[in-house]
Amino acid sequence: MAASQAEKGARFRELHQRPGAFIIPNPWDAGSARILAALGFEALATTSAGFAFSLGRRDGSVGREEALAHCRDIVAASDLPVSADLEKCFGDAPEIVAETVRLAAAAGLAGCSVEDASGDSAKPIYDAGLAVERVAAAVEAARSLPFPFTLTARAENFLHGRPDLDDTIRRLQSFEKAGADVLYAPGLRDIATVRKVCSSLSKPVNVLAGAKGWAVSVEELAAAGVKRISLGGCLSRVALGALIRAAREMKERGTFSFGDEAATHAEVTAFMRG
Repeated sequence: MAASQAEKGARFRELHQRPGAFIIPNPWDAGSARILAALGFEALATTSAGFAFSLGRRDGSVGREEALAHCRDIVAASDLPVSADLEKCFGDAPEIVAETVRLAAAAGLAGCSVEDASGDSAKPIYDAGLAVERVAAAVEAARSLPFPFTLTARAENFLHGRPDLDDTIRRLQSFEKAGADVLYAPGLRDIATVRKVCSSLSKPVNVLAGAKGWAVSVEELAAAGVKRISLGGCLSRVALGALIRAAREMKERGTFSFGDEAATHAEVTAFMRG
């Protein structure tokens, strides 16, 4: 029997409460979700970038209805709890953020994130006060649900040319005080910084792994205080990187040696539904 949404929500919440750190990989379509689930991961998270790339579009260009339809596809692909990357929740006003959280729950998700990146290149990060109001609205919507829904609050400074660690920590502390279940500052690139962020908070911290040149391990991140490790669009870019290399080999050299690295038809088929 398939797990209920309440069961998935409880399982997802429990992952954040047990000792150590866990990996929450980011599929970009139903097929990649099925593969990751079959390989033994305990939860999945969507990737706004990976999904946008699969549509031939840039990150940030997907609307709310499209994103939620994609979330439903990922939820339906396995029996795992799924958390969604919903960017800024598709609006500036706290009321829109709250509505998006309720719609996310209706899509079958076990959690979602809200970030303080505005999408405005002239002012890429929301003022601190508005950022906290948005998180508080998301938390209120999440708490109104009849099952555990894990709300992640993201401080986006390091992804938008503002590597201000003190401001990032203050924002995360404010989000924690507003009731967020998980805190996340994507773009951290060294263990000392990660440790400082984790030691400044009492709620679980998510860290983005998979950055080029940062060969960090689960054990190192767990020792620094990290609870959850996500990959963002990295796995989709790994797949696209293989495609680009194969295409260049065909075009520039006229050879097909990349086929040696491909999964067999039978291997991929074994992960899929009939």
